[in-house]
Amino acid sequence: MIGSRSARSVDATQRRVLVIEDDPSITLGLRINLEAEGYSVSNAVDGETGLEMARRDGPDLIVLDVMLPQMNGFEVLDRLRKEGYTMPIIVLSARTSEMDKVTGLELGAEDYVAKPFSLAELLARVRAALRRVPQKVVAPKPQLFMFGDIRVDVAARSVERAGVAVEMTATEFDVLLCFLESPGKALARAVMFQRVWGPHHHGTPRTVDNFVQQLRSKLEADPQEPRYFKTVRGVGYRFDS
Repeated sequence: MIGSRSARSVDATQRRVLVIEDDPSITLGLRINLEAEGYSVSNAVDGETGLEMARRDGPDLIVLDVMLPQMNGFEVLDRLRKEGYTMPIIVLSARTSEMDKVTGLELGAEDYVAKPFSLAELLARVRAALRRVPQKVVAPKPQLFMFGDIRVDVAARSVERAGVAVEMTATEFDVLLCFLESPGKALARAVMFQRVWGPHHHGTPRTVDNFVQQLRSKLEADPQEPRYFKTVRGVGYRFDS
């Protein structure tokens, strides 16, 4: 989530945990405690966004609630496993029936934790799960992007068009970076909104439309017939370099 990144740099060797949970109090508690343990934490508040973030970011571990809006946790788990994602997934659920636990484990969950749960116990399960997974070497993200006559310097947060500086607001730059980090992929408005503004910002995914129009006006030769920032009907947008 570009808009909610901490100013603290993330060590490339940090293990990354994605929390997919719609209860803000649980999410906050998990984030505080996981970060205190040295993990890099991101979160999603619905199943659809969580699935997209898991695909895009490839976290080392996922903490996944079952009762989620838009797509429940079992659906997220099933899709990730069918698509070949192997990171450990710890399922959280207020449903304690044996059948629910069996369902989660058969779909490929690493572990199943019933709510309410002890944070100390959950952290121990996270550590145990990650010990069974080899540490990944994370390649640094590109700091320079070029497409057409556009040059984007991420470290300097600067944009040039045909050698001339283009004035960009902080949010416009974050929306641009959201595109550049996912070239060729259809991005739903809700996913872009969460990545740029974060899960607790007051607004709607339609806010994304206004910023895409601003990018087109500044970076496209013909904003009415965009070459780079394409509309994907019924979904959102796609960046074609």
